Amino acid sequence: MKTRRTLLLFGLASLVMQGVAMPTTGGLGNDDNDNPLLKASGLTFNAPDFSKIKDTDYLPAIEQAIAENRKEIAAIVADKRKPTFANTILALEKSGVMLDRVTSVFYGLTSAHKTPVIADTEKKITPMLTELENDISFNAALFQRIKYVYDHEYARLSGEDKRLCEVVYKQFVRAGALLPPDKMERMKQINLRIAALQQQWGDLLPEATNAAVVWVDTEKELSGLSQADIAQCRKDAESRGGKAPYCIVITNTTQQAVLASLDNRDLRRRVYEASRHRADGTRQHNTYPIVVEIAKLRAEAAALMGYPNYASYSLEKTMAKNTDNVYAFLRQLIKEYAPKAEAETKAIETYAQQTMGPDFRLQPYDRFYYSAKMKQQAYSLSDDEIKPYFNIDSVQKNGVFYAAQRVYGLTFKERKDIPTYHPDMKVFEVIDKDGQPLALFYSDYYRRPTKRGGAWMSSFAKQSALRGQLPVIYNCCNYAKAPDGQPTLITWDEVCTLFHEFGHALHGMLSNCYYNTLSGTATARDFVEMPSQFNESFASIPEIFDHYARHTDTGQPMPAALKEKMLSSINFHAAYALGENLAATCLDLAWHMLGIDEIPTAEEAPDFEAKALREIGLLNEQIPPRYSTSYFNHIWASGYAAGYYSYLWTEVLAVNVASCFEQRGVLNPNVGQDFRDKVLSRGNTKEQMELFTDFTGMTAPDASGLLKARGL
Repeated sequence: MKTRRTLLLFGLASLVMQGVAMPTTGGLGNDDNDNPLLKASGLTFNAPDFSKIKDTDYLPAIEQAIAENRKEIAAIVADKRKPTFANTILALEKSGVMLDRVTSVFYGLTSAHKTPVIADTEKKITPMLTELENDISFNAALFQRIKYVYDHEYARLSGEDKRLCEVVYKQFVRAGALLPPDKMERMKQINLRIAALQQQWGDLLPEATNAAVVWVDTEKELSGLSQADIAQCRKDAESRGGKAPYCIVITNTTQQAVLASLDNRDLRRRVYEASRHRADGTRQHNTYPIVVEIAKLRAEAAALMGYPNYASYSLEKTMAKNTDNVYAFLRQLIKEYAPKAEAETKAIETYAQQTMGPDFRLQPYDRFYYSAKMKQQAYSLSDDEIKPYFNIDSVQKNGVFYAAQRVYGLTFKERKDIPTYHPDMKVFEVIDKDGQPLALFYSDYYRRPTKRGGAWMSSFAKQSALRGQLPVIYNCCNYAKAPDGQPTLITWDEVCTLFHEFGHALHGMLSNCYYNTLSGTATARDFVEMPSQFNESFASIPEIFDHYARHTDTGQPMPAALKEKMLSSINFHAAYALGENLAATCLDLAWHMLGIDEIPTAEEAPDFEAKALREIGLLNEQIPPRYSTSYFNHIWASGYAAGYYSYLWTEVLAVNVASCFEQRGVLNPNVGQDFRDKVLSRGNTKEQMELFTDFTGMTAPDASGLLKARGL
């Protein structure tokens, strides 16, 4: 999903991992202005016209939009009339539209196509936007108007008006609007410094990941890889300067998928260590100084707000509500998971010893390799056998889109006339069941040096009836693109990622809210991942699977025997995936449970990580965190600080929702419409637990089926 660079009140600097993007319409400015960002584009849904936008257009456009937003806020404050919902809350909702429009496009590029000019612009605008947000968040006269409306009119409001009033008031309070002047001033300074540090992180981590590439001299060293994968290593080497004939690119997670295939143990070790140490100072880069300063500033901000630590402050606005509930949830999972993980590791090492001898000791860079061999032996199955049935174009059109058509009645028409920021992108017009246009959807699936790692959803424009805006949504991934003329084939995990990110896209596209602030994916962090995790379940539904899993050369469906083996093998050695997630989750919480004086130094950070995992029972060399502290982008530069647990939490919600679909008809369009009406279209117009209850009939999530769903 998307990232949040700072704790900005209205999310002016939201990025793509968070699932909440900025709108792009309204506030069209002077038609005589030559800057295309300050005009209506004339394209469908006012989508950005990348054929006209230059990288140098963003800075002046954002500067002008900031100035206009300041005038809008000043006009609200200067209003001499008694504060009302209309002249204060609604006026605030109507402000900043030009800035929303420009920054939504700009921050799409900072994540997906960060050229030198974009990077330089980001450095310049980050303090500007943070200063603007401070000036709004701590504007005493503005807050007094908001508070007056909340105190005197809130009880009489209804529907989205009431929810918007509540959300805006609480946003100001949580930002520090009730603080005394000295603490308010310190909070401003903290916001500015965190924004600057996250900007540094956003530059340093991609550099570190790109620099961690592992160079390979001979094809022989790549033994075990398919010819297509070897060709990709050659292509990657050429695109990165050709220091050697081949290279292995490091992806964003700790473990690297390539380790399942490499026969050369020393090369496996090099790849694993390059991943683990990409940003800890062992190599060229070191993010720890940034990490500890952000952690200390967050702890101080929480203390200013009266909380013992940042986790307590952050969780107050979630479904989980507090750290006790989160830890109770996690400890139950750890208790059930731990013996299964130990047995899994022992089984892999015993298997390896059959060929390597009784003295062989399994290392973390061996685990994927021998697990893959065990899987091959158990199921006579390999990725190379499966991948020809997962052509990315078929997965998208005959799988992801087909499921949305069956369940929600949507159809998709490719629009080659709409410009994109990169030629690899595709654009589709989304048409609703009544034949009316619903949204635009952009897909940007291939990795490149200018794109950060991972996969995410965001929007160039959020849906808002007030703004007359239909949603303009995009998904980004980081798949290796096949050489020209060859089909791009992906793994099962990558298939699931496409379905996952499109679940976020559906949450944005099916939004039907009046206010931009409440629309789409603007929900609590521990709810926003539910629609995406639920959407993954469609990937393996027989009717959907058979529709997209067709051989790239022959077009024939996957043979029944191969399909059965593949689907049966999905949860093979499933303890690892759960363990790496649990470890990362507990690492996130450990950092954000600290008080100001408890934050370790940069030099102490690695030991703190080990200590935190040891104390919770997750220090396991064989199952390291999915993200280690030094490259945990979710929590240091995104919206998941003290919130990474939400992936597991929302997986429980998704299992419960999937159960409802199974009971009522998985591909029953009436069930899909019910889910759309009660959940996907509602954004943040109600408490998320109410949305969950409205659809499932359950008063609370039921975690009993999680381990079973994971094959444990």
